[in-house]
Amino acid sequence: MKSTPFYVCVSFVALTAAMSAVAPAASTPKPAATAAPKDSCASLKSKFAKQQCENYTHAAPGDEYFGRMKMSFLGINNTFHDEAIRAGDYTTDSGIINKVNFADDALEAWAHKYPGDPQLARSYFLAIVMYKKIYTVEAQQKAWTYMHVLTSRFGGTYFGKLEKADISHGFTEHYFANAQLCPTPLPSGVTVPADVTPAATPTPASAPGQPNVQIITPPCVQPSPAPTDQPMVAPTPTPTPTR
Repeated sequence: MKSTPFYVCVSFVALTAAMSAVAPAASTPKPAATAAPKDSCASLKSKFAKQQCENYTHAAPGDEYFGRMKMSFLGINNTFHDEAIRAGDYTTDSGIINKVNFADDALEAWAHKYPGDPQLARSYFLAIVMYKKIYTVEAQQKAWTYMHVLTSRFGGTYFGKLEKADISHGFTEHYFANAQLCPTPLPSGVTVPADVTPAATPTPASAPGQPNVQIITPPCVQPSPAPTDQPMVAPTPTPTPTR
C-alpha cells in the first residue's frame, strides 16, 4: 500500500484551513434609527438660563437681511420708530406709507423664517404703533391683525402684556371717507329745505369682537373751473425787412 505524499497532506490541510477562514456573506445591516435631536437647553437648571438659551436658539442672525429691501431687524425697528415720529398724530402721506410697507414686507419675511425669534415681539409692537397713525382702511386693519399676533404668539412678553391691556381698553379704527365735491353756491335768496340736506357719513356699528370704527369726513373739494371760450387772436405777421 502506497502512502500519501507528505506535501499532498500539507496542501490539503492548508486548503481546508483557508476555506474555513472565509466567513459567509454577511446580510446587509439595517440602518440604525435616527436618534431624536437632543434639546441643548434641557440640561440647564436655571429657568432664566433655559429661557436665554431658547431665545438664542430661535433668534435670527444679526447680519441676516429680509424682504425686498434687504433690511435687518434693526432697520425694520428704526423704520417703524422714525416714521411714527414723522407721522405726528396721524398721516396719509404716501412717502411715509411706502417706507412702512417696505419695513412690513421685511418683517413678514423675518417672521416666516424665524417664527420663534423673541425679537419679533418688539417689532410687532412698533409696527402696531405706526399703523395706528396711518388713517387708511388697510393700515388700521393691519394694526388690528398685528395686535392679535402679538398677544397670541408673544403674550408672555413685556410687549405682549402691553398689547393685551390695550385691547381690553378697546380699539377704534380711524380712516377718512372719500372726499366729495363742494356744493355749488346757490343764488342769492335761495335756500335748501332741511329734509334735502345730505346727512353726514354714518359710522358703522362694530360687530362683537371687532374694533370700533370712526370714519372721518374730509373737507370738500372745490370743482375745477370750467374752461372759458376765449376768442382766438391771429398772430401779428412779422414785417419783412427792406433793403
